[in-house]
Amino acid sequence: MSKELLNIKDLYVNAKEKEILKGINLKINKGEIHVIMGPNGSGKTTTANAILNNPEYTKQKGSITFDKEDITNLKTDEIAKKGIFMSFQLPEEIPGVSVTNFLKYAKNKITGEPVKIFAFKEELKKYMEELKMNPKNMERSLNVGFSGGEKKKNEILQMLVLNPKLAILDETDSGLDVDAIKTVSKGIEMFKNENNAVLIITHNTKILHSLKVDYVHVLVDGKIVKTGTQELAEQIEENGYSNYKK
Repeated sequence: MSKELLNIKDLYVNAKEKEILKGINLKINKGEIHVIMGPNGSGKTTTANAILNNPEYTKQKGSITFDKEDITNLKTDEIAKKGIFMSFQLPEEIPGVSVTNFLKYAKNKITGEPVKIFAFKEELKKYMEELKMNPKNMERSLNVGFSGGEKKKNEILQMLVLNPKLAILDETDSGLDVDAIKTVSKGIEMFKNENNAVLIITHNTKILHSLKVDYVHVLVDGKIVKTGTQELAEQIEENGYSNYKK
């Protein structure tokens, strides 16, 4: 049985008229944690958005296969239903919609099955305790008045509840203190199993101090210029990206 989950082949992507990705190749197998690292403006977030087919980005060439199915040109909501989740650098605030109702609606849309509210709330409470979140936040408007750390934990909560096949975490460690990063790492470890995978996008190595990953990819100027193990991230922490720039 094939372990391949995501396969990006020779992907070129534009944002408006500007070429951002210049021939990305990336394969992720089930059970793996991958990290894409690179300086600001290198194309990391564009890669994530291209996978979800964000209409603000235009694919010029290449293909994306997910769980043996070509998703290159599917709509974003269709891709999400296939089992891809993405957390955001700047999570949206939604006044008037509680954390519970947002997640209940999202789970219903993805699974197509009714959500039993009592059991669902118990599941939420369990995860929130593990993530050191205040259970009262269940009834607060989504991200409204939340601190930066609370918003990022809330993204991890969404990942655990929705339980996708592939979780893409875009700058989840940005702006977090050491304790919050450890909590986020714990959430990733709670989520990961042999049947799913995680793609972490970051420009630094903070989250890797408390999380073991399988592969690190260095993205510079729209191309993956180096792939290695966790040791590669340690080298970047020490020397920066200067060795990989033109």
